[in-house]
Order: sequence, then structure tokens, then C-alpha cells
Amino acid sequence: MLLRARVAVYGLFLISGVALGTWTSRIPAIKSDLHLSEGELSLALLGIAAGAIAGMQAVGRLVDRYGSRRVMIPVALLQGPVLVLPAFAPGLIGLAAALLAFGVVHGVLDVSMNANAVIVERHYRRPIMSSFHAVFSVGGFLGASTGGLFAHAGAGVAATFATVGALILVVSIACARMALPDELDLSRAPAQQAPGKTGNAMAGWVLFLGVLAFCCLVGEGSMADWSSVYLVEDLLSDESVGAAGYAAFSIMMTIGRFAGDRLAAWLGPVVLVRCCGALAGTGLLAALLIGHPVAGIAGFGLFGAGLSCIIPQVFSAAGHRDPATSGRALARVASLGYAGLLAGPVLIGGLAEFTGLPFALGVPAVMALFVALAAGALRPVATADPSPAAAPAPTPQSAERP
Repeated sequence: MLLRARVAVYGLFLISGVALGTWTSRIPAIKSDLHLSEGELSLALLGIAAGAIAGMQAVGRLVDRYGSRRVMIPVALLQGPVLVLPAFAPGLIGLAAALLAFGVVHGVLDVSMNANAVIVERHYRRPIMSSFHAVFSVGGFLGASTGGLFAHAGAGVAATFATVGALILVVSIACARMALPDELDLSRAPAQQAPGKTGNAMAGWVLFLGVLAFCCLVGEGSMADWSSVYLVEDLLSDESVGAAGYAAFSIMMTIGRFAGDRLAAWLGPVVLVRCCGALAGTGLLAALLIGHPVAGIAGFGLFGAGLSCIIPQVFSAAGHRDPATSGRALARVASLGYAGLLAGPVLIGGLAEFTGLPFALGVPAVMALFVALAAGALRPVATADPSPAAAPAPTPQSAERP
């Protein structure tokens, strides 16, 4: 039963990444089909951001009240259909509305499937969260690759989204049949307040975890938009070398996430996040100081490897501390993290106007070092209740061998 539940969560993370990757790959075609300017496209893209943040804000209480399974399954079934909507948008307003719906579904699924992943991890009593996020990264790659293949074949946006959307729906139905049964969904468990934690202290702790997520996702967003620009314009590389920078970041992040569960079981979340933050920060800073294309690619790869394990551990910590409020905790952390993903490219671009891009890219590196220093916030809290609902986040002492 637990293996089936784990596979179901893998499937949901996969289709979430596939949907996002497929959409991203066909943005140029939609821009061309609707004759949108860069400014108009930016306004439409705000729909995804607004929808995702709104969905994340609303879903936390629903997860805590009804359980993660009852929230994530219906919204997962909507993932495929809402992917198709942008293909039939008649203009800017229609596209913005379609992307708003897509963003809401993406945000609600993000929080609810992470809440369910926390519950499955709690039943396993060993770290498995990082592998879920690794599968999301694989899904993004598969979605982008599929969209690229459809574009290369000359297929329209509607054909691309309809085909991928149908496959997503099939996977969602299969995941619904395998998901953790309601009686084992402990997101509705009675509150297990951590020793010495008042309500205000818990809220402050969750907010601080959100700050850590914000710092990490500022880095992710910055790499997506500015790594290639840095290599091409500042280091005078050709465009193929520029593309290699973000490729190195993405590949190393995926590899790191697949290794993350074993590392978490061996080192524990605090040491793992401390080492990862230090690796990310020092790797990127060293590359910027050297100022050579090879060093830049290597630095971006180290930055991706360092960031890879941090977000899964932050989400795991937020979800494990109090099962009765895990949905709300994850919603707050995810919302702040998503804000960092959106703000990162803008922050780096604005700062680069005044200081130059190499200095601006040092900001995500400094943020990663801050995360390393603040890793103690992820320390699991022991509890006297041995039940799965009250079990703390898995530690290297209690973890089984993967």
C-alpha cells in the first residue's frame, strides 16, 4: 500500500513538471499566434503567478480540514484540461484568464501533493522527499522536450497541449487509484504542538522557513533568466556555451535531488542543508570571481547541486512539525518560495543596471550562504508520541537504509 501511495505521488510530481515544461516550450508560438508584444506577453504571464499564489493561499486550510488526498486528486484531474485552455485563447485577455486558471491549479496541486508526500514520508519513517522533487525536475525536462519535438514537427499549440493534456489526465486517473487511503491521510490528525512552541512561535518559525525557501528560489529564477546572459554578454562566449550554463545548473540540480534522500538519511537535514548552502554559495562566488566561461559553467553546476536538496528539506520540515496544520504551513512556505522564483530575475536585472551582472549574480550566492548559516531551523523536534501522526521528520539515527 505504501509503495503504491509513493508511486502515486511520484506521478503527480511528474505531471506537474510536464505541464509546466510543455507550456513553457510553446510560449513563443502562442506569442506569435496572438501577435503579442513582449509587454503584452508579460502581462499575460502574470496570470500564472497570480493564480498560483492565490491557489497556494487558499489550499492550506482545505488540506488541513479535508486531508491532502481529497484536495490533490480532483485538482490533479484538472491539470490536463487547464493546460489546453491557453491554446484556444482568442487574445490577450483570454490568454491571461486561461493562465490564471492554470496557475490556480498548479498552485493548489503543488501544496496538496507536497502535503501528501510529507504524509507518505512519515509512514516510511525515512527521508524520501527529495526524490519527489527530482521527479518534478524530470517532468519539466520531458514536457519541454515534448513541446520542442511538436514544434519541430510543425504541430500547432492546440495539438501539443491536447496530446500532452490527455496523457496527463490518464496518469492522474492512475494516481487517483493508487493514492494513500483517507484513513491513513494524517494531515487531518489532532494537533501535536511541538514542545516549547506557542502559536506565535510556530508562526514565526514557519515564516522563517518561507524566507529560506524565498532565498533558494531567488537563485533558481535567476539562473533560468541570467546565467546564459552572463556567459554570452559578460564573458563573451557564444550562444552554445551560454546555453551550457543553465543546462549544467539543471542537470546538477536533478542529480542532487535523486541523491538527496540518501544524503538526508546519512547526514540529517541540518548538516545536509548547511553543506548544500555552503556548496552553492562558494561555488557560484568562486566562478564569478574567476570570470572564465569554464569556471562559469562549473559554478552554475555547483550552484544547482547545492540548491538541489534545500527546498525538499524545507518543505519536509514545514510539513512534519505539526500534522494538524501541515497544509497551512506548506502553503505559507510555498507562497514565499514562489514569490522568490518570480522576484529573482527582476531583482537581479534591476541590480545589474547599477552594479553590473557579475556583482548582481553574487546576491543569490550570498543568500545561499545565509541559508547555510540558518540551517539549524530545520532541526527535527522530538516528541513522546510514537504514532506516525506525531513522528518528527526522519533523522539519520531513526532512518532505515534506503
